[in-house]
Amino acid sequence: MICWMFPGQPLRHNQLFPETVEGTGIINLCRDATGFDPSTWQDYDGLKSEHIRLQLYGTAFSLCRTRLLRSSGQEPDMVIEHSMGIYAALAACDCISERDALDMTARVGSVLSRMSEDKRYALGCIIGLGCPSVEAAAANHGIYVANYNTSSHFLLSGERSRILAAVEECAAAGAFSLSVFDCDAPLHTPLVMAVATELESIFSDYDYAAPRVPLLDHIGQEPLTSSRIPAFLLDELLSPVWWQLSYKAAGKMGATSFVETGAGDALKKFNRWIDSETR
Repeated sequence: MICWMFPGQPLRHNQLFPETVEGTGIINLCRDATGFDPSTWQDYDGLKSEHIRLQLYGTAFSLCRTRLLRSSGQEPDMVIEHSMGIYAALAACDCISERDALDMTARVGSVLSRMSEDKRYALGCIIGLGCPSVEAAAANHGIYVANYNTSSHFLLSGERSRILAAVEECAAAGAFSLSVFDCDAPLHTPLVMAVATELESIFSDYDYAAPRVPLLDHIGQEPLTSSRIPAFLLDELLSPVWWQLSYKAAGKMGATSFVETGAGDALKKFNRWIDSETR
């Protein structure tokens, strides 16, 4: 059973779109739908932050990869998604159109970016430390664990000064790799409730069809239904991403081959890490 995996926002745009009909088609669609060209990094509206551009680049690249896979005759039996990879995943499952996926990405990104007008937010990547220690550091400094990627790979999310303090605590506790990335909003935390009304309004603007194949959500690892999609789209921005649980759930449902449908190979690396711990 083949499982397609849709990653969230990439950290950088260092992978070129293929010079194919599929690549050109998605670039043109993104530019037409949002005013942003992910191949040249040119935003013709002049309003999008670097993080919104990365989000659009990630969605567009996943849509391109989906087209390329389908043009070669490949189809998934199941889909799992990570963070903001949900928008491209919904399009791949025919719940929404590709245009809607790009439009939704841009609109959500714009709302989230306004959170940075009052406060500075960041993500803290913690590698090599157990979950209890990471959760304790987050609680001690008033931030949240946003991504549970493996048993020793986590992302913290919250105000930048608090992230820096929590990262220092994790370093003292023995983490062997730590890094901090600025971001527009504290994704996957209850802090996003500050803009929940605006986000809910966005998600209610679209019509959602039933997924053509099982699409597992990354919170409870349950197949999404069309009626549950709008509520999930808000919930997933307020709640952690449980990638390890999602990957294992897909395996229990029969998935044997996992294809990363997006820029980079972060999810493949997480999967190898998880597999190495369960042998």
